[in-house]
Amino acid sequence: MPLIPEQITQAAAELIRRRNSEKPGPRLPESCRPLELEDAWQVQQAVTFGLGQAVGGWKASPPSPGKLVVAPIYQPGISRATVSTAPFPAGADTVKVEPELAFVLARDLPPREQAYTEAEIDAAIGAVHAALEICASHTGLPFAELLADGVVNNGLWLGPELGAPDTAAFELNWQIEGEPAQNAQAQHPNGHPRTPLYWLANFLRERGIGLQAGQAVITGSYAGVLTVPMGKRTRFDYAGLAHFEVAFRGRAI
Repeated sequence: MPLIPEQITQAAAELIRRRNSEKPGPRLPESCRPLELEDAWQVQQAVTFGLGQAVGGWKASPPSPGKLVVAPIYQPGISRATVSTAPFPAGADTVKVEPELAFVLARDLPPREQAYTEAEIDAAIGAVHAALEICASHTGLPFAELLADGVVNNGLWLGPELGAPDTAAFELNWQIEGEPAQNAQAQHPNGHPRTPLYWLANFLRERGIGLQAGQAVITGSYAGVLTVPMGKRTRFDYAGLAHFEVAFRGRAI
């Protein structure tokens, strides 16, 4: 059965408590555990309302059977610093990241009755940046519970603006300090990195939310999940698009 409002409030309160304490927990109690995607979406929205943090961005991917990949990225979790600090479990010596592109909006796409066209959404984009999604560790849960808690997002590292138009594929090179270089043929999972953005703008529009100028939207990893060590600089080269260095330092939680 669908969750009733009291259960949604209970689930959101528990997830907010965990976020504020920076201590991940086990599965939500059965008494308020979302089983359906719509319930999970409602819990996620209640978390955003109760947390009281500005939404600095979104992650999105078009829906597929059993999955709805959409989640806010809160402003305190977005970093541009070359040495970036994020909350990770005490003793963690690695961080999982996903190489992505971030579309930073220059104008609002507010809720309205009429669907946004791709041309209108393109016109709202102010810049496209190289980016790394910082992944949370609580994988392995049923997808509805992941959706309720932000779809394993633990933050966003926003890199330099691209020096060429965004593309569906490029050669990705990365090198961890003191280790051999690695490379992969990066390919966007949706064929083009803007496809999820087009879907997101209208998904939110239909729900009365909208996108805002200054928000950054990430739309899927070009190379799955990469594991990099804490404290060491890692150099990334999105061949022909951007290059940057970053090091992550965790604080005990």
